[in-house]
Order: sequence, then structure tokens, then C-alpha cells
Amino acid sequence: MRISDLAKATGCHLETVRYYERIGLLPPPERSTAGYRNYRDSDVERLQFIVRSRALGFSLEEIRSLLTLASRTELSCKQVDGVARTHLAQVEAKQRELAALAAELRGMIETCHHDTRATCTILQSLAG
Repeated sequence: MRISDLAKATGCHLETVRYYERIGLLPPPERSTAGYRNYRDSDVERLQFIVRSRALGFSLEEIRSLLTLASRTELSCKQVDGVARTHLAQVEAKQRELAALAAELRGMIETCHHDTRATCTILQSLAG
């Protein structure tokens, strides 16, 4: 399968597929005599794994770790669980940060009386 077919099958952009190949998340595919990349079904599965992991917010390094763990059948799921728990803690911390930002913005908006720009409480709050 060519790169355009792989991209279409996984919903991943062509340049992103090439990037994942460059950084080693996708193995280098075989090449046709004309130089075209030829991907296998296993490449589709691997790229789907990467795309789903990115959608959940995993970093490329976390995905690299997960792919390594997935390929080592002698390992238990405990290491994978550790990566997922660490990522969940990061997501929850980010949620708390975003909630604090939303509360601050809400407060700024609530004090706005739509007066002149010179008395705009939002601009005054942003200026410090």
C-alpha cells in the first residue's frame, strides 16, 4: 500500500506519516523499484495505534515507550499501566490549570461594564 493509502486508512496527514518514519515511530517501509514506499497491514495497525495515542494526548516519547512495551511480549502490563497512570496525572493537572484559568477569565468578564476602553476592566486586569 502506498503512503497516500496509509494516510487515508488512518486519517493521518502524509507529512505526519513521513515525520513518524523519520523519528523512528514507524519503521522504514520497503520501496518499490520506482522508489515508492510500500506499507504493510502491520504499518496500518501501528499508525492507528500512534494516531489514537496522540488523540489521547500522549507525547511522542510516551508513544515510543508504549510501542516498545507492546513489542516485548515477556513484559507484564504493569509498565504500560505506569505510563498510562503518569499520563492521566498530567492530564488531571492540566485540567486543574485550565479550570483556574477559566475562573480567572470568568471573573474578568463579569467585572466588565462595557464602558469606554479607558475604563475597560478586562484590559486593566491584563495590564496588571
